[in-house]
Amino acid sequence: MQDRVTIGLVQWHAVPGDPAANLDTALALVAEAAGQGADLVVLPELWASGYDAPRLGAIVAAAAEPVPGPRSDRLAEAARTYGIWLFAGSVPELADGVTYNTTVVYGPDGAVAGRHRKAHLYRPTAEDAVFAAGDEASVVDTDRFGRIGMATCFDGDHAGYARALRERGARVVVMPAAYEAGAERWWDLLHPANALANGQWWITVNQAGGEGDAAMFGRSRVIAPDGTVVCEAPRHDAGGPNVVTCTVDLAAGIADADTHSSALWTDTRPELY
Repeated sequence: MQDRVTIGLVQWHAVPGDPAANLDTALALVAEAAGQGADLVVLPELWASGYDAPRLGAIVAAAAEPVPGPRSDRLAEAARTYGIWLFAGSVPELADGVTYNTTVVYGPDGAVAGRHRKAHLYRPTAEDAVFAAGDEASVVDTDRFGRIGMATCFDGDHAGYARALRERGARVVVMPAAYEAGAERWWDLLHPANALANGQWWITVNQAGGEGDAAMFGRSRVIAPDGTVVCEAPRHDAGGPNVVTCTVDLAAGIADADTHSSALWTDTRPELY
């Protein structure tokens, strides 16, 4: 595992129903993050379609593509051009006659290195009526950062899912999100707790913009394995889009967790639960 890594957090408010404009914005912001020296760049959830719950089905259908496909090819080209690991948020993926909410990972050579289909669909906004659910706690092996766990928004709110990623060897978790203001307290509590309980770095990248309780509040983060927020992007009302980069020592954070917190994942009694 590479010790010092520069992580690029890319947040903005994707335009619901305009996948072409959203792709142009995503590529421009990826270029900005790479220009700031990012080795690993993360985009938010459903940036291609935008996220508008009352018309989610229609805007997802307008943005759905297979992977690989035209949008995927352009993201792959960006990863290859800048020599970065691109965790390209989540997009509507057409596969096997259904649509998944899928995060695709591109290596520095532009190849698809992994993907995660969101497993926990958020029923209050009828995601289960739009998407098929994934069936795996996904991990991807990287040459520079070790094994990375993949979660999409509501996946990462479940302690059991975080522990499943830990049991699969993930000491870094990447979580694209479209997290609304009404659940901002969840953001503040759940993911730092998951990081501490499993000795993991968590990289959580949120959309940023909108109105009222449906606004997505931004505040994309890097959380250390002791639960400390070491880097955070602005709240959406501070303006945007935002590209925030921070450099962290992944290996040192994991070693500290192994020294001080390992009882949280080694001294367990799974037969009780």
